[in-house]
Amino acid sequence: MPFSSYRRWPFPRHQPLPLLPSSVKQKLSPRLRKPRRTPPLISYLLNNLTVLAVIIALLFFFFTLFLFVSPSPRSSRALGTPGSYRTRSVKQRNLNGSVSAASFDITTKELYDKIDFKDEDGGAWKQGWNVTYQGNEWDGERLKVFVVPHSHNDPGWKLTIEEYYETQSRQILDTIVESLSQDTRRKFIWEEMSYLERWWRDASESRRESFTNLLKNGQLEIVGGGWVMNDEANSHYYAIIEQMMEGNMWLNDTFGIIPKNSWSIDPFGYSPTMAYILRRMGFENMLIQRTHYELKKELARHKNLEYIWRQSWDAEDSTDILVHMMPFYFYDIPHTCGPDPAICCQFDFARTQGFSYEMCPWRQNPVETIPENVEERALLLLDQYRKKSTLYRTNTLLVPLGDDFRYVTVNEAEAQFRNYQLLFDYINSNPSLNAEVKFGTLDDYFSTLREEADRINYSRPDERGSAIIRGFPSLAGDFFTYADREDDYWSGYYVSRPFFKAVDRVLESTLRATEMMMSLLLAYCRKAQCEKLPLGFSYKLTAARRNLALFQHHDGVTGTAKDHVVQDYGLRMHTSLRDLEIFMSKGIEALLGVRHGHDKLDQTPSQFESEPVRSKYDAQPIHKVIGVAEGTARSVFFFNPLEQTREEVVMVIVDKPNVNVFNSNWTCIQSQVSPELRHQKSQIFTGRHRLHFKVSVPAMGVQTYYVTGGSSKCANAQSAKLKYLTNSSSAVSCPVPYVCTEMGETVEIKNGHQLLTFDTQSGLLKRISHINGFETVVEERIGMYSSFGSGAYLFKPTGEAEPIIQPGRTILISEGPLMQEIYSYPETRLVNSPISHSTRLYNSGAGSIQEFVIEKEYHVELTGPEYNDKELIVQFQTDVHNNRTFYSDLNGFQMSRREYYDKIPLQGNYYPMPSQAFIQGSNGRRFSVHTRQSLGAASHKDGLLEIMLDRRLSQDDNRGLGQGVMDNHAMNVVFHILIESNTSATSSPVTNPLPLVPSFLSHRAGIHLNYPLHAFIAKKSHQLSASLTLKPFSPLDVPFPCDLHVVSLKVPRPLRYSQPSGDPRFVLILRRLHWDSSYGYSGSKKCTTLADNPVNLFRMFKGINVSKPKLTSLNLLHEDAVIFEYAEQITEVQEGHVFISPMEIQAYKLDLQPQ
Repeated sequence: MPFSSYRRWPFPRHQPLPLLPSSVKQKLSPRLRKPRRTPPLISYLLNNLTVLAVIIALLFFFFTLFLFVSPSPRSSRALGTPGSYRTRSVKQRNLNGSVSAASFDITTKELYDKIDFKDEDGGAWKQGWNVTYQGNEWDGERLKVFVVPHSHNDPGWKLTIEEYYETQSRQILDTIVESLSQDTRRKFIWEEMSYLERWWRDASESRRESFTNLLKNGQLEIVGGGWVMNDEANSHYYAIIEQMMEGNMWLNDTFGIIPKNSWSIDPFGYSPTMAYILRRMGFENMLIQRTHYELKKELARHKNLEYIWRQSWDAEDSTDILVHMMPFYFYDIPHTCGPDPAICCQFDFARTQGFSYEMCPWRQNPVETIPENVEERALLLLDQYRKKSTLYRTNTLLVPLGDDFRYVTVNEAEAQFRNYQLLFDYINSNPSLNAEVKFGTLDDYFSTLREEADRINYSRPDERGSAIIRGFPSLAGDFFTYADREDDYWSGYYVSRPFFKAVDRVLESTLRATEMMMSLLLAYCRKAQCEKLPLGFSYKLTAARRNLALFQHHDGVTGTAKDHVVQDYGLRMHTSLRDLEIFMSKGIEALLGVRHGHDKLDQTPSQFESEPVRSKYDAQPIHKVIGVAEGTARSVFFFNPLEQTREEVVMVIVDKPNVNVFNSNWTCIQSQVSPELRHQKSQIFTGRHRLHFKVSVPAMGVQTYYVTGGSSKCANAQSAKLKYLTNSSSAVSCPVPYVCTEMGETVEIKNGHQLLTFDTQSGLLKRISHINGFETVVEERIGMYSSFGSGAYLFKPTGEAEPIIQPGRTILISEGPLMQEIYSYPETRLVNSPISHSTRLYNSGAGSIQEFVIEKEYHVELTGPEYNDKELIVQFQTDVHNNRTFYSDLNGFQMSRREYYDKIPLQGNYYPMPSQAFIQGSNGRRFSVHTRQSLGAASHKDGLLEIMLDRRLSQDDNRGLGQGVMDNHAMNVVFHILIESNTSATSSPVTNPLPLVPSFLSHRAGIHLNYPLHAFIAKKSHQLSASLTLKPFSPLDVPFPCDLHVVSLKVPRPLRYSQPSGDPRFVLILRRLHWDSSYGYSGSKKCTTLADNPVNLFRMFKGINVSKPKLTSLNLLHEDAVIFEYAEQITEVQEGHVFISPMEIQAYKLDLQPQ
């Protein structure tokens, strides 16, 4: 029957919804039509009378249906069966790179504007109101309740993933198999593949078989299916795709299952980027929980807790996905059955004696269900179900039944299943109650919900809704910053453990580069011998993918785990980083042909090593020192992981200043040498030297340079001129062979685009003057919040941030032809300064990205008790009049508008800044800051952009962790700053409620910062007389268009690479950037084409044949034509032509082989 129907694994219940941003066209492309002879008309009619009669009858039927049965104007789009395709107008391809704004019924900005945020006491439902009902709400459509048992298993929090697995998660999965096998009415859902994969390796054959049978008969559903339930504030979109792909592919490879329902109950706020990624992976439905309690209340009042989440830039509604938001405080049993937690807690039967869980805090504990009390208990529970259902539009209700690490033992599971089944039986046996209650999965719930919404139109007048399912409003926006009660805003975790947030991005960048290099090695490989290196690395590559995926867990990258768990995450990432760097060093040898025929590269050490080196998991990387004697040279190799040629100034460390630099043709190139600096007041010079020189590295290629020990064929590196200013009792000791002079009254550095002026007392930035004449006041400040209520999750300052910089400082300016820098070690009101900082400008060549950016590097050390309960910030007070509105990115994928609200406290006006933030004035002046690690940002004064750098907290914030954050590490925070002035009219950021987008230059600057060149050096020097010329490795035949970014080029299943298969073995994932054209096309000297025209995959590489290209979903599991909205796009891709609309990410499977 429909109410109890479930998906029969592995066959789909219905066709999947469209995944990619295109429109279905049923007609074939002309080039696919087969030519045919046209018979005479009479003959044709005689031969096809039956067919014509059927066609005429069908046309008459549909015409009648249209006239008399068509929905109301709002729902005039054709509606099919639940979850099936809806007819939508043909989407026209966008050929000019622009994006039209979407339309929707609700935005989170409108909700914030409307809500008073008074935190009024609602009674039993403290954050709501006294929920009542008439009693006749279910006369026409009975109440259908799905109770969904679940167990939330954090892959690391108070214990490491391995500790949790051994003590709880393994037993939970054993319990699920045993308990569900006893009664087919029992159901369960599971989310985290990191635990399931571990359990599957240990499980006996009989347990494996039972588990598989439970999946097949619909008792058990895998929801989400990612490696973890990822954070949505700090995680980058690349890492989110990776962790989802890793989990989904393992799930599909093991069970043949493709999940379609997402379950995300514990991340601390939600991003539309996650909704977009899930939609493009074939997901149809989402469930979320942790959103601001006032937003929940407002949505519940208007029965909008279920809605269609739409991207703000999606005018075609192709990203729509159905969302269920849970209404109450938490996802435990007391807060899920209904609005009264004191009653709901009485139905958590694991809180009885004999189990280890705490009793109900409301002092009304569960009692065993017996015949004598079943009526009273069932009606009490049903009353809560009814009240909860009034918060939603339909009469289909979801009731989760679980908590963290529940169902550990069979006895615990039996207590829940047994008692609830008795209650269900009573309710179901009394038709007058108009209710049916049963255990269910998330798919059971959403299938029934869609079926009901298809039968009964719950749409409201003038509600735009969605084409995918009627009856629900469309919503755009994100759900940051989360508050669970009072003024407790969860904005602290945006910055907690920033050291490891930075390591996360380094691992992401290195993994992406390694995947690309492995793909190129295999693509150019002609013999089995050369496959040994990449394929032999497959296990470590898989481990690296999973270690990156693991850290995306919502207690990993968030910095909200116990100290020893953070250490475990750090060790895993450190191990993978070393493995990846070793592989890349060998891969460069193979790509450049250093060893003939890849001779035993998989068995012998590499001749090269990574230039940055990390000695241990919690240490800053240090630069390998290049030592060269006179008459010798050391090779330096650069791998460019981006899709365009890069020309920029790079830096390596040398042991002496009299060196030269040659390119791969042994042509002398300009170089600059300056002393290496460190964060130490008494001795800022290390005795080593920084060598800067300009490189040009081909797209996705390798280029070689040589550092020599003083060649007569080339002038030595030019020594930087040093100027200093200090109030220190000890004068600056000028290092040899530099010339040092005292600084004048003006402190400035400049390049061909801008001049920076600094405060002489602090060394902090004051003003930026541009070559085109305009000036921007940028007053840089460093301060600290005192926060006696803050913890790993919460930010609760006691007042405004106080400045810590005092008169007295050491300032050093290095001036050279390639790089100019001002370094400042400031005096502070603290005994030891927690910060020193450098500002750099580069002269890397006209039109290069690097020339336009201002590089800020802060060395931060909050490592002593004097910094307890302090949070370090940097402020940029500008003359850009932004009216306290700024824009921060969501997962490095899209921007979100952030408006300061006086009705909520400062901590509620802090927002995640995973990779960039900018402010913009009404005159179009824009101030942008890019970061290579996730931080938090705010704009609480006009013209101000504030960014938090680190936080050290001695107290727990009472959210379960049981400790503060005291394991701070010395670290460097790097920003790239841009000042831009628009060249044409732009919308006002004050009046425009939609998010603005970065400029082209801003996009490229952020990509360059987050995906730097990878440098490797030869372990040994060689004689100049014996030097060989290594040709650059340049695999692209034609560079990618400037606005097309290669998200990933990888071999998704390297362990199966050599196995015969008809499926393509490589995957290329591309992202089309959407940029604000009013800011021009700066930084595009080496990048002259846009992706307005299709890209030809067949002509992409030199010496490589591209074959069998096909579109696929972002988890690589959907390939049927029905999932793509452009039917002809499949043909075009097969012919090698790729077109992507701005803002979209698309994946392509293909094969690569040497020509």
